[in-house]
Amino acid sequence: MIAPPWISIPPATYGGTESIIAFIVEELVALGHDVTLFAPGDSRTSARLVSFYPQSLIAEGVPWQATLKAYYHLHQAVARAAEFDVVHTHLSSTADMFLFPLMAQLKTPHLTTMHSNFPFDRVHEWIGDADRYFLDWIMPAPIVTVSERARRNLPYDLNVAGVVHLGVPMDQYRYAQTEQGDYFAWLGRFAAPKGPHLAIEAARRAGVKLVLAGIVEHANRESEEYFAREIAPHLDGDRVTYIGPVDLERKIALLRGARGLLNPITWEEPGATVVLESMALGCPVISFARGVVPELVPHGKTGFVADTLDEMVGFIGRIGEIDRRAAHAHVDRNFSSRAMAEKYVRIYEDLVSETVDRSTLQETR
Repeated sequence: MIAPPWISIPPATYGGTESIIAFIVEELVALGHDVTLFAPGDSRTSARLVSFYPQSLIAEGVPWQATLKAYYHLHQAVARAAEFDVVHTHLSSTADMFLFPLMAQLKTPHLTTMHSNFPFDRVHEWIGDADRYFLDWIMPAPIVTVSERARRNLPYDLNVAGVVHLGVPMDQYRYAQTEQGDYFAWLGRFAAPKGPHLAIEAARRAGVKLVLAGIVEHANRESEEYFAREIAPHLDGDRVTYIGPVDLERKIALLRGARGLLNPITWEEPGATVVLESMALGCPVISFARGVVPELVPHGKTGFVADTLDEMVGFIGRIGEIDRRAAHAHVDRNFSSRAMAEKYVRIYEDLVSETVDRSTLQETR
């Protein structure tokens, strides 16, 4: 398992891709597989950990645009691929694109989970055209998307080995019948497509309190300006509160105590880990119908799926209709990390079988 080197596995606070990698690895180990994780040295794992840096790059202060250390990490990890039966990599940010030329001649069965959307040639709001130059390497590579919607949204005819929805560990995200607070929650990275400004507006119009949690990317000028312009003026410590980034313990407490999670995303989110985490803890979700959300949230059963802000405001008043225990059971039944890992094992087995079949065919020729 080759993780990106930017954030520790699991992340201390925010890091959707890194959380999912941690969930997969722990479940694979629990299933009895021999797993080696290539990740920064501040990671914690039950697998064998191999690190080329003692600290994750973001924690070290390396900006996302400085990709040389990321390239070295990926290069050194791929160079050891022959030691393993399967290599599993992850495409989340720009530097991860280096994986495809590095793996182009790889004989070891391998796959890449795509956690974000094209284009990957981007820096904040700037978008380039370099993705198309990588297509000769990308097109043959087995890809897994994390939702059916993400698969349909692919701009290229890629070699999709399967669709595996994200999953969360149910031993951590247990249902507890606790007393709810008087607030709704929003959780994520402060960026306009994530919709925290819309969550504030919906809460204001519905007359409910809102607690915001997550990170402001201080190395990103657009993120800081967005927070200063759209979020900070509304923070009053009463109706709208910001509690900063949260670790796992504080996240669980926040979502268990919330009446619901507001998720007014305006982008085609492929995975939506926070939606699963929320429902697993019994916290109903009210989200815009973008990206993967309609695949995760059965409308009227574990939350509500809205098309407009007006609809979201109306659904806030109906949050008491949702059975919180049923929301937890829905995730346990369909989106556990154990189910996610088992689906990956089946894909690994298929890839190994295909490789063996090709080798046998070549030998007979």
